[in-house]
Amino acid sequence: MKGKLRLVLATLLSVFLFVSCGGSKEAASGDAKVKDTIVVSDGAEAKSLDPHATNDAQSSRVSVQIYDRLVEQGDNMEIVPGLAESWEQPDGKTTIFHLRKGVKFHNGEELKASDVKFSLDRMKASPQVSHIIGTVESVEVIDDNTVKVTTTQPFGAILSHLAHPTAAIMNEKAVKEYGDSYGQHPVGTGPYKFVSWQSGDRITLEANPDYFLGEAPIKNVIFRPIVEGSNRTIAIETGEIDIAYDIEGLDKDRLRNDDTVVFLEEPSLSIDYIGFNTKKAPFDNIKVRQAIATAINADDIIAAVYKGSGTKANSLIGPKVFGHTDEAKAWEYNVEKAKQLLAEAGYPNGFKTTIWINENPDRRDIAVILQAQLKEIGIDMTIETLEWGAYLDGTARGDHEMFILGWVSVTGDADYGLFPLLHSSTFGGAGNRSFYSNPKVDDLLMRARNSVDQEERKELYKEVQIIVQEDVPLYITAYKAQNAALQKNIENFKLKAAGHHRLYGVKFKSN
Repeated sequence: MKGKLRLVLATLLSVFLFVSCGGSKEAASGDAKVKDTIVVSDGAEAKSLDPHATNDAQSSRVSVQIYDRLVEQGDNMEIVPGLAESWEQPDGKTTIFHLRKGVKFHNGEELKASDVKFSLDRMKASPQVSHIIGTVESVEVIDDNTVKVTTTQPFGAILSHLAHPTAAIMNEKAVKEYGDSYGQHPVGTGPYKFVSWQSGDRITLEANPDYFLGEAPIKNVIFRPIVEGSNRTIAIETGEIDIAYDIEGLDKDRLRNDDTVVFLEEPSLSIDYIGFNTKKAPFDNIKVRQAIATAINADDIIAAVYKGSGTKANSLIGPKVFGHTDEAKAWEYNVEKAKQLLAEAGYPNGFKTTIWINENPDRRDIAVILQAQLKEIGIDMTIETLEWGAYLDGTARGDHEMFILGWVSVTGDADYGLFPLLHSSTFGGAGNRSFYSNPKVDDLLMRARNSVDQEERKELYKEVQIIVQEDVPLYITAYKAQNAALQKNIENFKLKAAGHHRLYGVKFKSN
């Protein structure tokens, strides 16, 4: 009897470990038919699963599994059908979308054109994400399966912007039913349905059996935030998780050389930047910002923090983004010149300041290097670490002096890479956390946004980049590569250039 009891307890324990961990190598070596849970880990927790409430990467990486958009980005950034099976553009300001029929939301409601209108109108009313479709003037329901989107001016990048994760189509009934708590009860049409959110621990999703492209191969997805990068690496090595995003520092070489896991690394559309609150002294002084830019040795940051997985930047947008120019200024490291600029700004003996970071090891390491480099010109900088939600809220309000953050040109177009970070209409949570305002830049960005002449757009964006690199409201540390580590039994996982990796189609290899 004791032997049987031990056997039962051992069996129950193994089932518990399998369900809670999902990605254990022990489970992977068993019967593939019973492995139906994939565990994915990121460096921070999602802030909200309401696509109109936030635009951070961690939230989007979860929400893209739950929602669909009218159009989507293919593997090469091309626009492909989503909830709209086709569309036409009779003129530069009008796009008519024809919706797929029979698509259902996770609550059983059928997708209708009224849901599309509701979602895009709600997006336009959101301070966090309205800028993404700011040119949209109206959304009109033609019939239950047809929607007309009209822009105020011709806008060549409209389809790219409607493929953005925040342009998710939601169910009007569900949004109104949950009200202010909708971000914790999301309802989409996507391949995975929301199940639960245990704050600080995990978000659980399950496959949508009615998904219009077919049910996902893996039944359950668990997103687990593991803030400390080394712990994410250990979790992959031990099989505690199946996929880890954004492996950092020396751990990248460690996993590259580990033949028990797969390490993927590719160029991305991502940057890291050091920002200045230009509404606060002394950062309202351009020479102070230029002095700091001249005191930074980007090569040290690329070598020490990115371990060579990055290249020196001369703009907010990298070479893979439409509109990038090589003619913008890349700041050169020169301590004596930095001291001279600081003296000209009225701070010959430097000053004290504080830089905000969130719980991100790369940003912590950048801040430590920056702290040492600025000390060389007399600037005494204190590093303050905030929890991710408090960090986003505080920088949106403008409570900070300096900060480190990132941006991804998700659409692959300069409008998205420049407008949110630089235009004076996007102060705070919409993207412009440096509170930078330059009427000339505002004008150039609007002219480029409203043009359908791609060559004209390139010239306008080139001028923006040249001006902004001189004004330096943001210092770009590098153009970053992106990576993920995964167990060897994972198939069909691909890195998305914009960083919002899809799990639909990912499956476990058969033994």
